[in-house]
Amino acid sequence: MPTDVASLLFALTVSMLTMAVALPSVMGRVNMAARRAQLGIFLQAAGWVLLLISGLVEAGSWTDRTLSTLSMAGIAGGLALNATAFDLWCGRTALARAPTIIAVVLTLGYGIGFSSYAFRVGWANGLLALQMAMVAATLWREPLLPVGRWRWLLVVALMAQMVVTAWRGVLGAFFTDQFPAFLTPHPVNIAFALVANATAVLSLTGILLAHRDEAARALDRLATYDDLTGVLNRRAWLVQSNIELENSVRYDTPLAVLMLDIDYFKRVNDSRGHEAGDRALKFLARALQAAVRSGDIVGRYGGEEFCVLLKQADHAAAKAFDQRMRAYLAEATLRELGHEMTYSAGIAIRTSADDTLEAMLRRADVMLYSAKAQGRSRTLDAQGKPLLQEETA
Repeated sequence: MPTDVASLLFALTVSMLTMAVALPSVMGRVNMAARRAQLGIFLQAAGWVLLLISGLVEAGSWTDRTLSTLSMAGIAGGLALNATAFDLWCGRTALARAPTIIAVVLTLGYGIGFSSYAFRVGWANGLLALQMAMVAATLWREPLLPVGRWRWLLVVALMAQMVVTAWRGVLGAFFTDQFPAFLTPHPVNIAFALVANATAVLSLTGILLAHRDEAARALDRLATYDDLTGVLNRRAWLVQSNIELENSVRYDTPLAVLMLDIDYFKRVNDSRGHEAGDRALKFLARALQAAVRSGDIVGRYGGEEFCVLLKQADHAAAKAFDQRMRAYLAEATLRELGHEMTYSAGIAIRTSADDTLEAMLRRADVMLYSAKAQGRSRTLDAQGKPLLQEETA
């Protein structure tokens, strides 16, 4: 196996190009994080291609300066893009300002100081090492999402690259007589090329594992949340609500379930189109989430029907929630949707330690359909009385 620097760096370039081509094919349809990772690998591959081509032109010429400077932009810019991808995969906002600033400063300084070999080698390798250290430090931070061990794989790869890159920069800047050219077979340069090849494989593995984690989270979200409205789907709402019912029984606290249905929803779809119907569903879901207290649970039960579990809520608390919702819809629907929207609802309160969620839902459902039968746009309590009329009854 050849261990000369030229062969190793050529193998690295081929590996990077292969990764740049393979990642989009393997990942398929992706979101922003994966797209940035793909583009980052592509830029790094392009950077290495340009760097090798620069070795074929007249040393020190403007062609050499241009190709070499563009190669630095590709390598550093690609690493900065990968940093934003890693941030997104860890649940953070894709900022990575420091690695991006370093990529810009590195490229400008490299182009300006290109005529000094010692400067450009020390400058480029030193800033690349700093950039790698910052990306590794970002990955070291506690992620905001549950992620796998891929981040430690990337930390190891980045730290290994950082060490040999910094070592190479010191050698070129301060011991230039030992490292007078890009392909000098110095042990440090050989170590750099070997580590770069190894960490390219580790980086590819880490990126694919990160993408797999993200795909698993997306599947879990699809299994938990309603895709249109963003609230819990029926299955997930039932699971969480049963847990809260058990807590209500254990600590002897009140619990209420409200089942509601948008009035004349079919008319909205028929007269204004399904897009308007979708907007109405999303608007109501947002309104429900805004009206509930911390710990209450909102779910889409099916079609235009929603369920709300109100923790530690008696009849008065359920009534207050209903009044908040109706007041907001009366004020906001025409402005937000272009048409009025009301709902019919039924309420069920936990009656005993033996009460079940299924029984409460059945009682709420009976009250809901009674509310519709009585003319819609009203909520009936557990005794079948309209909430807004009970104080004058």
